[in-house]
Amino acid sequence: MTVALTAILFLIPLFLAVALLIKAETKGPIFFRQKRYGLNRQPFEIFKFRTMTVLESSGAFQQACANDRRVTRIGRFLRRSSLDEMPQLLNVLSGHMSLVGPRPHATAMDDTYAGVVSDYDDRFLVRPGLTGLAQITGYRGPTDTYDKIARRISRDRVYIRRWSLALDVMIVLQTPIQLVKDPNAL
Repeated sequence: MTVALTAILFLIPLFLAVALLIKAETKGPIFFRQKRYGLNRQPFEIFKFRTMTVLESSGAFQQACANDRRVTRIGRFLRRSSLDEMPQLLNVLSGHMSLVGPRPHATAMDDTYAGVVSDYDDRFLVRPGLTGLAQITGYRGPTDTYDKIARRISRDRVYIRRWSLALDVMIVLQTPIQLVKDPNAL
């Protein structure tokens, strides 16, 4: 939590700049909030910078796709750079998330894949993370096929089985490198 608080304080100027850009481009809230499942499948509200013109925070879930018209201009940059995820430091501070762990998915996605992907619910044995092993090993971005989600879950399970402080440090250090190397988010 100390790392999250320090990061939030350090990033306040960036947060303010992003907030102004979002407000300048579109009407609506600065933050997107959505229910996600955390540790022991307990629901919590995740925070992100809003990157779309719509606010699909409940009900049917539609993942963003290439050239998605719902994504704003500033939203494209925020999503590719993962800056849209930075408000999740507030979720880390509140104890709903960790810096490292399986990335939390929309609850509709979890509900859909839990019955299809083997051992899917293992990801709820730990707190979800701002970044994770799946994200630094090429499984960041859309999970629009069974194969992609199965591979991501496989990496989440490896993380859970092999967890150590050294692994968390390695993932945190590798995340910015991977973001530059493979900007896979839409």
